[in-house]
Amino acid sequence: MFPNPAPRRLWPPAGKTEAALERVHQAIARLRREKAQFSVAAVARRADVSRTFLYDNVEARAAVSTAMTQAGDLQSCTLAEHHDEREATWRERALNAEDALKVAHTEILAQRIRIDELIGQICDLRAEWTEEAIQRITAENTNLKQRVRQLTTDTRTPAERLKATRSNLRFQDRHVADLEARITDPGPAT
Repeated sequence: MFPNPAPRRLWPPAGKTEAALERVHQAIARLRREKAQFSVAAVARRADVSRTFLYDNVEARAAVSTAMTQAGDLQSCTLAEHHDEREATWRERALNAEDALKVAHTEILAQRIRIDELIGQICDLRAEWTEEAIQRITAENTNLKQRVRQLTTDTRTPAERLKATRSNLRFQDRHVADLEARITDPGPAT
């Protein structure tokens, strides 16, 4: 009655993995022929596979480890050692991150305590001033500002009068000097 469903394909397909393994073996053989330095990166590049594939696939990891050991490459480490080193660095990073997180939490807690103290001080300051006191101080402040304006005006008025008086005095001095000059020098009679 009902048709059979198509068989499910598993990912990654088995054929692709086998093809990738074959490319890894060919890349190892090429590196041996060329007497090139063995490394995970070199094998991955030549085989056109990811390094993750070489680390995760047991057969690929074993093939690369064997090739590196046979090549006698003392500078390169085996895949297992490299994997262990990589795990160790991640472990160290995780521990460093945990330490940094503890320090950050401590600092945040200290900052929160300080903020709470400051907010308490603000609340204390607000509580000390009643509405009447605030209105009284505001009124006193307004009165003082008016008094300052009045004193500034009062100071300006005598200064302006003094300036005007000096100007009049200079004019009068010139006028008197002019009249004295006329009296002393009568000039020709008309």
